[in-house]
Amino acid sequence: MNYVVDFSEGSKEQVDLLGGKGANLAEMTKLNLPVPTGFTITTEACLDYLKKKEHMSNELYEEIKLHISSMEERTKKRFGDITNPLLVSVRSGSKFSMPGMMDTILNLGLNDETVIGLMKKTGDGRFAYDCYRRLLQMFGDVVCGIDKNRFEDQLDFYKSKKNYVADTEMQVEDWQELVAVYKNIFLEVTHQPFPQDPYEQLAFAVEAVFRSWNNPRAITYRRLHDISELLGTAVNIQEMVFGNFGSESGTGVAFTRNPATGEKGIFGEFLLNAQGEDVVAGIRTPQAISELEVLMPDVYQEFLKVSHLLENHYKDMQDIEFTIENRKLYLLQTRNGKRTAKSAFKICIQLVEEGIISKKEAIQRINPTMVTQLLHPVFEPEQLAHAEIFAKGLPASPGAASGKIYFTAEQAKKASEQGEKVILIRQETSPEDIEGMVVSEAIVTSRGGMTSHAAVVARGMGVCCVAGCEEIYVDEFLEQAKAGDVVIHQGDTISVDGTTGTIYRGSIPYVEGDEWQLLETITEWAKEEAAISVKANAETPADIKTALRLGADGIGLARTEHMFFGEERIFEMRKMILAEDEKSLLAPLNKLKEFQKVDFLTMFTLLKDKSCTIRLLDPPLHEFLPKTEEEIIHLANATKRTVAEIHHRIEELHEQNPMLGHRGCRLAVTTPQIYEMQVAAIIESAIDVSRNESDITIVPEIMIPLIGSQEEMSWLRERLVQTIQTIFDTEGQIVPYKIGTMLEIPRACLTAEKIAEVADFFSFGTNDLTQLTYGFSRDDSVKFIGAYQNKQLLKADPFQHIDEEGVGMLMRIAVDKIRAFDPTIKIGVCGEVGGDPQSIRFLKKIGVDYISCSPYRIPAAILTIAKEK
Repeated sequence: MNYVVDFSEGSKEQVDLLGGKGANLAEMTKLNLPVPTGFTITTEACLDYLKKKEHMSNELYEEIKLHISSMEERTKKRFGDITNPLLVSVRSGSKFSMPGMMDTILNLGLNDETVIGLMKKTGDGRFAYDCYRRLLQMFGDVVCGIDKNRFEDQLDFYKSKKNYVADTEMQVEDWQELVAVYKNIFLEVTHQPFPQDPYEQLAFAVEAVFRSWNNPRAITYRRLHDISELLGTAVNIQEMVFGNFGSESGTGVAFTRNPATGEKGIFGEFLLNAQGEDVVAGIRTPQAISELEVLMPDVYQEFLKVSHLLENHYKDMQDIEFTIENRKLYLLQTRNGKRTAKSAFKICIQLVEEGIISKKEAIQRINPTMVTQLLHPVFEPEQLAHAEIFAKGLPASPGAASGKIYFTAEQAKKASEQGEKVILIRQETSPEDIEGMVVSEAIVTSRGGMTSHAAVVARGMGVCCVAGCEEIYVDEFLEQAKAGDVVIHQGDTISVDGTTGTIYRGSIPYVEGDEWQLLETITEWAKEEAAISVKANAETPADIKTALRLGADGIGLARTEHMFFGEERIFEMRKMILAEDEKSLLAPLNKLKEFQKVDFLTMFTLLKDKSCTIRLLDPPLHEFLPKTEEEIIHLANATKRTVAEIHHRIEELHEQNPMLGHRGCRLAVTTPQIYEMQVAAIIESAIDVSRNESDITIVPEIMIPLIGSQEEMSWLRERLVQTIQTIFDTEGQIVPYKIGTMLEIPRACLTAEKIAEVADFFSFGTNDLTQLTYGFSRDDSVKFIGAYQNKQLLKADPFQHIDEEGVGMLMRIAVDKIRAFDPTIKIGVCGEVGGDPQSIRFLKKIGVDYISCSPYRIPAAILTIAKEK
């Protein structure tokens, strides 16, 4: 089996085998773009190495040597040669971009002899020994696990001793001294000298990159972004080109559109006299790419041309890494750029309008999770006007957040676990900080630019970020940060505006952002492709309006119990519960009916011709009774009863297991007047709206909860139909209606074809169905679900994602039975899993007609359905 593929032999379609970076390097080579020569060691080689857990196989080693020989022929350089040395970079590259999560080594092939050859060939000793010290540091860190701060501390100490401000002030003698210090660190920690054989260096480096697939930060990143651990990483071996070769050399990263806002045009940064890691790591704050037009206009124009070509070729915004060596441009990588949700939506719309992609392609590119990131919070303008500015930096990732500051990932993670909202503030972040970054409300760095590690990762996570805030001096040892004369300490509260790059002292209230137009455009496109309908779980006017604006086809679940908790309403509800006979029940029921009519009139008017499914009262009555002694006394006085009588009624209604107790349809069997009152309010409201709005046809869908048998459904349906007919007779008008039920009892799923004889529609209540299938209490399972997942006893929380083997099987059985009885009966899902992309894929397979979820999950649900078509 061949484990190595030359850049000239691969293509962008081989991303599984070559990884994203290798496949794109091969593609750019085919396009005759200025790519340094090289080859890719495949992901299969990585998986084989990790499986065997031993040294690189002889077969792979010999194959690598053959390709190095081929590189020598093309470059006219020799690996390990003391007069004209070939130096290479060793970079990871998985199928999916994982910025900074795995390892890279540059300048490999240098040793005590080849560094002299490089110095003589280039005539630049400062450059040659700078490259050597970089190799020592990277090799020590990546291959041998030496803390890179040991090297950095020595560099900082040396610069301080010499009164140097920047690395570029170091002279050849300085780098030579530092190389000697670095080699001593290597010997001290590993008890072995730095390997002088370039092939030995290469073998160690390749193995280290393979192992980095399973380093903690890579594992965390894959978990966060749902990337399979079975993919492995490719390794790219490429001829070195040098951005640190003087003032006419440099390195940078650029995007073909703004990754934060989506604005069209080149957006990026570069550093003169630097290598790529300096930009990505954020160690130095770079210049805007536009300044390259002034410094090297020919190079800038060439880069613009190449960028345009790559975006058109890949039909997406590109993230391009480049190096300039003595005014010659080289491309080191291109990939579809990571972007904020706002940018993703905007770029997709632009590409459709420009005729580059279709609407269908645009929908496929929008991740449903981006919807929740799109409406980023913003600080209240009135409060912002009076806020104290602490510092300003680069607006690296939009959004607004307040929280307590912490200076290390470990401290941030620990504080977050204790329930605090945290903000991570660092000189610059590194991949090792991923655990702290993911729990942070915002990220601030004093170094680095818009393409630094912090910026790229924050944008990918949808977390607001301010980078390159150079006026802040971060002292992690003293756990404080200083800007001018102002000092903030660990635990202090700050507010971060990632949209403007401003940091404020203290907490500032914020409101949700407003990118409705972008969302509405994509949602409308997605609805054209969606195979099943998406409705909302909503009953308040505000939620209904939001749901409609977000694309809901109607209301799939209006929970009437939520309508009884206003001060006036709860009082009448309690009077009804305290009623001693049917006569005393009548007055509070009539009052409650008037309240309900106001609610239903509002709902029907807002929804117009859109469907509305109203669930009749579900919880047990004790949930509406007072809990405190003060409330009990107040209720006794208001109803002219004794406190003892109230306590007695509370005790009567007490349930050992309310979830399985006197609730839902069972409550209606013992007190049918409650459901009759609700149905009367629904039908009378529908008649009123129909009279006032002759062009609107209201078809209320009345849903009975917790049905477990045909007998229950039949008995209750008969009572409700009688109530409705009486209203029709009295009003002299008829409106269409439906009476259906929730499928939330396992028995109901298993006998669904019988219930279908007396039900007009069905809707799965997945919360209760999951509780009753697993025997888990949804409220109490939080105490052990995490342990189950950690011990791999559960793949996922079944309340968040449908358990396809158990709960899903019951749902599949019910659908099949209902469809066999009557294929036209409408079947929906109104549990919150209706908004979960993973669950939606399953629901589409079993053939439901609609899903219903909370309003803000609607666009993501519509997108998921459209993408799965």
